[in-house]
Amino acid sequence: MQVAALPFRVRALSEALRRDDLTVHDIVDEVLGRIAARGDDAVWISLVERAALHERATELEALRGRAELPPLFGVPFAVKDNIDVAGLPTTAGCPAFAYTPAVDAGSVRRLLDAGAVVVGKTNLDQFATGLVGVRSPYGAPESVFGGDLVSGGSSSGSAVAVAAGLVAFSLGTDTAGSGRVPAAMNGIVGLKPTRGLVGASGVVPACRSLDCVSVFATDLDDAADVLAVLAGPDADDPWSRTGPASDGGGPVRLLVPDDGALDFEGDTAMEQVFAGVAARAGAVGHTELGPLIEAGDLLYGGPWIAERLADLAGFFADHPDDVLPVTRTVIERGHDVDGVGVFRGVHRLQELKAWCDRLWERADALLLPTVPTTFTRAQIAEQPVVRNLVLGRWTQFANLLDLAAVAVPAGTTPDGRPVGVTLIGPAFSEDRLLSAAHRLITREAA
Repeated sequence: MQVAALPFRVRALSEALRRDDLTVHDIVDEVLGRIAARGDDAVWISLVERAALHERATELEALRGRAELPPLFGVPFAVKDNIDVAGLPTTAGCPAFAYTPAVDAGSVRRLLDAGAVVVGKTNLDQFATGLVGVRSPYGAPESVFGGDLVSGGSSSGSAVAVAAGLVAFSLGTDTAGSGRVPAAMNGIVGLKPTRGLVGASGVVPACRSLDCVSVFATDLDDAADVLAVLAGPDADDPWSRTGPASDGGGPVRLLVPDDGALDFEGDTAMEQVFAGVAARAGAVGHTELGPLIEAGDLLYGGPWIAERLADLAGFFADHPDDVLPVTRTVIERGHDVDGVGVFRGVHRLQELKAWCDRLWERADALLLPTVPTTFTRAQIAEQPVVRNLVLGRWTQFANLLDLAAVAVPAGTTPDGRPVGVTLIGPAFSEDRLLSAAHRLITREAA
């Protein structure tokens, strides 16, 4: 079998490898060839050396003949460069911050133990602060849809690596939408698990109490397979937790936003595509969005901005010229937060959580557009903070309200821009969301 003709998807590659149609060495050579062919695309910050990749391939090929191969045997993946991979520098998008870890992040170790092959570390908005994919000294990847469209952030390189077919899946992180916005901007699946379901040991904190390791894949089954490996207790992560046993999916009652509740920034093409998806979704009712938007505003406009500063204040003080100005401007607003403001924010968030909990008495999931509109890299340069907040309008509340989410592609606008939608549900509802997303995509294709 010619590996170049095979879709770079988890299940497709796994099946071919298990049938002995391909070797892991074939996969390694194909990955390196695809990366070389794209040239300087600003996707990668560091790559595993060719010799080390083939050494890993030899190690995995030695497992053949066993009764059962590991679940991700030979499948190549990429890792956002705020997640540790032993022997590769972790930069968090800031060269002066870089260190080389001796051990893998807990999430990476689970994938390696499952037989996957880590290819390299991908670009990101510096310190995972941003949803645009341009806040990096390593360059700004363009969306695979071209037209100078931003790739979305902060997990920019991880999303493009999957969408461009360089790897079968990748790890990102998602605090404000960084695992969903890039998925929408590149036409792939972005799965943001419940906080703590995937251990965050070995992850550079962005907002420690809210951070999630997320999964990018080209289809829902692949995302589910990767999550099945990743999910589980992490003894080195004090925020790790487990939830109730999965119900295996099943019928899902969907809510959609009230008429007029969505502001698409004048992008009527995006609005029309979402309206068509919502009309065909079989929703059981509508809901206002005001409390969700208010919760999301607390992330950067409330006390949680101080949590972003908490882990970086020392570095910022010692390296005043090594942080991008926009990153510094955003994070250093944490100095303005006082103790009274913290508790006011915590109390208001609890009230908003109570409102949100009542949503799930009426339905199992909420359908939203992932982003209101798209921007080019030039447009982001004009208004870097305001337009970043626009992209996070319908993603920023999820972790504050302890929700799970899966972002899926929903077609394109008439002028060829990507449209994505997100299914959002209560904590530990990943199986139901994936099931609902399957049905939604099937309905869209019909």
